Amino acid sequence: MHLNVYTQGQGFPILCLHGHPGSGSSLSVFTDSLSKRFQTIAPDLRGYGKSRCYENFEMNDHLSDLEALLNRFQIEKCLVLGWSLGGILAMELARRLPQRVNGLILVATAARPRGNHPPISWQDNLYTGIAALLSLVNPNWEWNIDTFGKRSLFRYLIQQHTPTAYSYIASCAIPAYFQTSNYSTRALYSAIRAGYNKVDDLSQIQCPSLVLAGTEDRHITFESSLETFQHLPNSQLHRYPNTAHLFPWEIPHQVLSDIDCWLKDNPHIQF
Repeated sequence: MHLNVYTQGQGFPILCLHGHPGSGSSLSVFTDSLSKRFQTIAPDLRGYGKSRCYENFEMNDHLSDLEALLNRFQIEKCLVLGWSLGGILAMELARRLPQRVNGLILVATAARPRGNHPPISWQDNLYTGIAALLSLVNPNWEWNIDTFGKRSLFRYLIQQHTPTAYSYIASCAIPAYFQTSNYSTRALYSAIRAGYNKVDDLSQIQCPSLVLAGTEDRHITFESSLETFQHLPNSQLHRYPNTAHLFPWEIPHQVLSDIDCWLKDNPHIQF
């Protein structure tokens, strides 16, 4: 599939892959910073954002789309940053194209993704809808954050209910949610129900990997990310206390600083 793509900057390419729900533009917390030194390529995956699809597909179709994208941009080597679902695809792409993937930045993801999200009530959905709508009007409104945000499903996605986090939710998460198709949701949950587990295949990934995880993540638990780190041959782990699945929006400066340090420690992967 011909994917819609957001590109920024010049230099060695970093392919940036979003999660579910998500879009290429929802990775701005990474691309706005990294594009000052790299070329960032952030596609809308099949069935997300402006990469519309109108039929069922499987997870492997994402990999074919991404390989075609690399060919389209004539990219022989790159780094891959993946958040959540994007991280799963990043690892799969590194196994599929080891000669083209020089390094991985894995954000809130796992090769055997497991969650511990509590059951969702009607009140959770109601407060989430109200908090989301009011965030669109004013993401800095403390009353909305305290009254609805902290009692909504956002309490499982973030732990630090700051105006910065809600600004990202308003500008990135909410639009991406409404642009996520049922076909992409179906493809993801079909893989999960089938018991997706590629831990034993991680030994095939020899490139350097940076694993970033929030300790209070309920969607892909810290323990799942830790297991992935322990099975990746050449990896480094950063754990972030008191953060959840959307931790790059909770502590963006810390996350970007850790990525920058890792890149400086691995200059050989950038050519």
